Amino acid sequence: MKVDVLLGLQWGDEGKGKIVDVLTPNYKVVARFQGGPNAGHTLEFENQKYVLRSIPSGIFQGGKINLIGNGVVIDPALFKAEVESLEASGHNLTDRLYISKKAHLILPTHRLLDEAYESFKGDDKIGTTGKGIGPVYTDKISRNGLRVGDVFHNFKQKYDAAVKKHKMLLSQYDLEYDLPSLEEEWFAGLEKLKTFNIIDSEQFVNDQLKQERSVLAEGAQGSLLDVDFGTYPFVTSSNTVCAGACTGLGISPHNIGEVFGIFKAYCTRVGSGPFPTEDFSEVGDEMRDRGNEYGSVTGRPRRCGWVDLVALKYTIMINGVTQLIMMKSDVLDTFDTIKVCVAYDINGEKTEHFPFEANEDIQPDYIELPGWKTDMTAVQSEDEFPEEFNAFLSFLEDELEVPIKIVSVGPDRAQTIIR
Repeated sequence: MKVDVLLGLQWGDEGKGKIVDVLTPNYKVVARFQGGPNAGHTLEFENQKYVLRSIPSGIFQGGKINLIGNGVVIDPALFKAEVESLEASGHNLTDRLYISKKAHLILPTHRLLDEAYESFKGDDKIGTTGKGIGPVYTDKISRNGLRVGDVFHNFKQKYDAAVKKHKMLLSQYDLEYDLPSLEEEWFAGLEKLKTFNIIDSEQFVNDQLKQERSVLAEGAQGSLLDVDFGTYPFVTSSNTVCAGACTGLGISPHNIGEVFGIFKAYCTRVGSGPFPTEDFSEVGDEMRDRGNEYGSVTGRPRRCGWVDLVALKYTIMINGVTQLIMMKSDVLDTFDTIKVCVAYDINGEKTEHFPFEANEDIQPDYIELPGWKTDMTAVQSEDEFPEEFNAFLSFLEDELEVPIKIVSVGPDRAQTIIR
């Protein structure tokens, strides 16, 4: 048995949560392998809307195990709020949610450091969500982090040592804060976290594979936010690409099966950083309005633009994508013309390779296709696709050389066409 991996191919917000929920019936285990509460996965079904931050998106399908892997970072206070919100809506997580002992904890002082660092950058802000992600991964890499398993091993001493170091760093910034009130909420969250199954997750996942139990690895953010391969420094602090599933769950590369790559029929980005196909006109505004493009965690408006095949070919390559999933097709229903970026013009040179620095000097080279001018939200099967939409799909598949197996035509679980 192999682990199938599902991840985003753009700058996040591609709709991974919905598709994990759709695919979960085919799996026994759904496992998050990186990121933290900075990543919000939105799901809609049965006239209800849910936003998940740390909990895997397979939690709504009964009888499935959902695992927060070692590559994830957890804020106990936010985790508690998320769990209690789900429990209040009738979803019992106790027997279905497992947490890795090796997942790192976001401390209250990590969030304060995040705020201080971002304020200090002034006009050079990277657009962090302020959830402490960068500082906690910094401590992880510098071997100063606290992990979930530490709560059972002399935790108070380890916590006090970490906070002492963080206070020293914070003293360099003009930042007012009330740490005791933050800690009260945080430690209450820690007690809630301790009521769940805290396990040696790498052993668990590999045991599942030996027992021929299917596993779906759920990525957060998007490949262009990967700390190594994204538009650095405007990236997240973890490896969002397929290789991150190996380190974030403790599985061997030869145990990777299908790689599902998710992208929108257009493109969005939250926060600062390069975005070659961003549309600054009323077209971009219409995409934002029709797609309700506002961050599910931050509420910030997303920057919008046309689909970028240069970037998609790049992320398909580094992830080894075997199947594509196209989201939010319905957002483009009203457009007469659909633009697709097929190359970049950089200082007079045309290229189809994603560059080292995807800065403002890039001019996208577009081809134009006729819009389908059809209400795609009402479509229930591939047979109902309009001719222009089929032409759009065929063009993308020819260019990307990977089949588009799933098409989303609306936010609800039921508005999903499997080809």
